[in-house]
Amino acid sequence: QVQLVESGGGSVQAGGSLRLSCAASGFPGSIDCWGWFRQAPGEKREGVARIYTGNNLTYYSPSVKRRFTISHDAKSTLYLQMNSLKPEDTAMYYCVAEPRSGGYCYTRQYESEYNYWGQGTQVTVSS
Repeated sequence: QVQLVESGGGSVQAGGSLRLSCAASGFPGSIDCWGWFRQAPGEKREGVARIYTGNNLTYYSPSVKRRFTISHDAKSTLYLQMNSLKPEDTAMYYCVAEPRSGGYCYTRQYESEYNYWGQGTQVTVSS
């Protein structure tokens, strides 16, 4: 059974940090494109960051660039280090994966382009 399980969300004050993790299991091989989306109440889902593991090329949305860092390890875990958090970062954060992207990852910006989703982890930033 293919699964993506997020953890690490929580409540933090503005300026604080959190580290999200996403553990992948059940995939027949390695994942070459995965990332994070978020959805705030009443808002559309937004692609926050993604990484192509073939060459570790990363993409960040302008709203999080230079504050968030996406990374992965050899044990099929994806991370999102979030620093200098702002109240507008409050959202449900979802891990997404596309195991065989064929190298098409940097511009894979739409929800429909990812076949695998985690259940989400809530991040709340208070002012």
